[in-house]
Amino acid sequence: MALETRKPSLLSRGVRALLMWFYRRQGWTAVGEIPEPRRFIIIAAPHTSNWDFLYYIGLTQTLGIQPHFMAKTALFRWPMRNFMLDMGGVPVDRKKGGNYVQAMIDEFGKHKEFMLTIAPEGTRGAVRKWKTGFYHIAMGANVPMVVGMMDYGKKTGGLGPLIWPTGDYEADMAKVAEVYAKVTPKFPSKQMASITGESET
Repeated sequence: MALETRKPSLLSRGVRALLMWFYRRQGWTAVGEIPEPRRFIIIAAPHTSNWDFLYYIGLTQTLGIQPHFMAKTALFRWPMRNFMLDMGGVPVDRKKGGNYVQAMIDEFGKHKEFMLTIAPEGTRGAVRKWKTGFYHIAMGANVPMVVGMMDYGKKTGGLGPLIWPTGDYEADMAKVAEVYAKVTPKFPSKQMASITGESET
């Protein structure tokens, strides 16, 4: 499942240009610095709207990075395969007992630079607990987590502090919660009730 390297297609370049134009028109400002080495999990939260992804593309491009994201293998079939890869998608087959956590740990082992974005809420609606797969990937790959932020109150977004997983999930998530307590999502009523406590991976 090694990532392919090639010149982005005309379609993907056009989509990125359109998103950047729209992002700039909305008046967003990118904040934060890119940790080195560029091998980490980006926690994408709070995720309450489809607009999050559009603005996130603009923000990361402004910061000069192209994070990757997981997507089901069906999305990488013709005619969408090249477009999905160009946008940073990594195909994951969760059928037949596929273990996406181990697949992503293996993916980190293949690259000197790999930034994986994961939305642990798993949905745009309100949730009680985060899924913890992102944490297990960080532990298994021995990489830190970076808090990704989309603050609709200030119209700022980007990367927050770097947090190394210690194995104490609740203690580590308390640090993450402290950061997100200062961030205003697009729909605050849908923000998660808790990001501590084990849930499904």
